[in-house]
Amino acid sequence: MPALFVVASRAQSVNTTTALTEQTTQTSGSAPCSLTSVMVAVTANTGVPADSVSIQDEVGSTSVQLASALLDSAGQASFVLALANGPHSLSAVYAGDATFNGSSSTPASVTISSQCDSQFVVTASNLTPSSSAANTLALTPGQTGTATITVVPLQPYVPSLTGPPTFITISCSGLPDLANCNFTPENVEIAPGQAAGVTSTMVIQTYAANTTSLSPPSLPGKGSSPIAWAFLLPGALGLGGFAWGARRRLWLKRISLVALLGLITLLGTTACNPRYGYENHGPLPNPPTPAGSYTVKIAAQSSNGVTAVTNSASFTLTVK
Repeated sequence: MPALFVVASRAQSVNTTTALTEQTTQTSGSAPCSLTSVMVAVTANTGVPADSVSIQDEVGSTSVQLASALLDSAGQASFVLALANGPHSLSAVYAGDATFNGSSSTPASVTISSQCDSQFVVTASNLTPSSSAANTLALTPGQTGTATITVVPLQPYVPSLTGPPTFITISCSGLPDLANCNFTPENVEIAPGQAAGVTSTMVIQTYAANTTSLSPPSLPGKGSSPIAWAFLLPGALGLGGFAWGARRRLWLKRISLVALLGLITLLGTTACNPRYGYENHGPLPNPPTPAGSYTVKIAAQSSNGVTAVTNSASFTLTVK
């Protein structure tokens, strides 16, 4: 009986096309920095390519990998880079996988001439809800706003990032009263050799006025507490009777009258203290976040245990 051979079919590889677009802008502030935003799209005739794509910088005859990231569900990835002064030739390289063939983009030339002198740059973008004015977040009391905070290490600083990752803490200041901010994450991580920026989501919460009618709370000892009257009423009557019954002992009568007067005075003064006002009138309604225009400062700080490095960005918060 002849032997049967089964030939396994080879998975067909799909060709891909990788495209790179870049845009270089200057940040605002006293020390502007040059940031290069890079968008990569990997496409194929069939399906959506997956896995990772990297950004290469051709410096002379040497190719340096600046960053890598996983493609999203649309086959795209984005990077923010703070390149060093001088010419650069950026290209995106898709390595491919079991289904899709690898491909590279056409190089894009970028020249940086006035890079800032810092270790990293912080920016605030995607202000939502945005205003017609540039770099402005517009909110009404009770509304929540968001922004994307990006921390980008400068390319000359990257080689010094060796050993454990560097953590940079993000904070905010300049918010109005009755408003707060939080970040997710609050500490961003810069891995060794990483040249691309990392992001954190900022949320600003404002508060509306509380117009609900507040009734005095029910607290222990308020009003006609049976326990309080069980001590006060017999004590007052006892002092009074003791005072009037001690007619032959003038000194004892005087002491009793002084004690009775002190008890009456103590009971009377309770009507003027804050506890009495709170228990009988309740707390005042909460006011709203004050309207106005505020400059919100976003600070990013890292420390090696000896020296701290700080950089910041700002935007305008308008409360209507």
